[in-house]
Amino acid sequence: MPDVQALVNDFVLKLKRRKIEGSQATAKHTAELLRQVVSQQRITYTNQAASLIDAVKAVGEQLIEANPVELAVGNIVRRVLHMIREENVSSAMSAVEELALGSDDDEAEHDNRMGLSAAAVAAAARSTLRAPSLQTLLEDIPDSATAPHPPSSGGDSEGKSKSAESSSRNKKLKHDVIEAINELIQEIDTCHELISAQAVEHIHQNEVILTLGRSRTVKEFLFAANEKKRSFRVFVAEGAPRYQGHVLAKELVGKGLQTTVITDSAVFAMISRVNMVIVGAHAIMANGGVIAPVGINMVALAAQRHAVPFVVLAGSHKLCPLYPHNPELLLNDFKCPSELLDFGEFSDCLDYGQLGDSPPIRVENPAFDYVAPKLVSLFITDMGGHSPSYVYRLIADYYSAEDLVVRRKSAP
Repeated sequence: MPDVQALVNDFVLKLKRRKIEGSQATAKHTAELLRQVVSQQRITYTNQAASLIDAVKAVGEQLIEANPVELAVGNIVRRVLHMIREENVSSAMSAVEELALGSDDDEAEHDNRMGLSAAAVAAAARSTLRAPSLQTLLEDIPDSATAPHPPSSGGDSEGKSKSAESSSRNKKLKHDVIEAINELIQEIDTCHELISAQAVEHIHQNEVILTLGRSRTVKEFLFAANEKKRSFRVFVAEGAPRYQGHVLAKELVGKGLQTTVITDSAVFAMISRVNMVIVGAHAIMANGGVIAPVGINMVALAAQRHAVPFVVLAGSHKLCPLYPHNPELLLNDFKCPSELLDFGEFSDCLDYGQLGDSPPIRVENPAFDYVAPKLVSLFITDMGGHSPSYVYRLIADYYSAEDLVVRRKSAP
């Protein structure tokens, strides 16, 4: 088996150097790395769930620090932590049921002892799942559950049996968590297909669709509608300064779609002719807001002004359980100024000797926009369509409250 720390260091280096970018790529690599971490975690007989949680948090902290802009990394770390907690509770409940069933044909004293053990297991599972609170502190655990049991004639054999049961339960927990992570990786791989399958429900005959830049999810969505023999037209805003809209337009024309390329500044002039705006996203925040490629907020404002539905396509791995105002979040990234202008064009403006005391020219090239939830009409995810007001419910299903903030390293 490869050394886990070596894999972590390699992935951290790739994130820092931007060799792996994009929500889907970073999410899949993170899930695969955490699967390795879980599979190679040493089994202990005390609290295997807590051991796995600590190991995943330690690795997740390094990954988030490497590139805080890739919010999908933190999303997957929190998803895996939630899986561990859920599988731990499921395992504990299964143990309780087995104890209850096994005690039916035993003596009364043995029944009592098994019942107390079941109560202790259930209490331990609850304490692992829930964050410390007044309710958990006051939650009554039977005093007799912690009381020493009277020695039995077969004490050694009983101790070995309990040790074997604990080892078996820990192995099952790791197996269940790894299976859950495999399902998560499969979910990430198939998110485009699941989103595209809903295209025929939203794109109708002779409609005009507008998008900006290039998104693989949007491309597959439009391809799927075209395969259903829906005849529609697409306006593609070029998405300056990277002009990824030109690439998308060529791909759409290659599939026989009627495509028109427009400049970003022409969006407001053309929006009145559009039936729907469909865009991709970098992340969906807990309040229903969207982190999207730069320029999309302008499109959203134009769509609101003309009452045009604004639809966002995103896989569930892009659901971020944090809010835009969280101080630990880094919501934007500034790309190289060379995408906006060539250095030689303004080299004279960057020379202090010619300009005296005046400051040099500044070139800002932000990567993302923030779109407020009130501007979004619908989210289409691999789990179906949802309104921005329903995002909180999805987050409650995917994340645990105590894992929303993964520890960050303090500055030296």
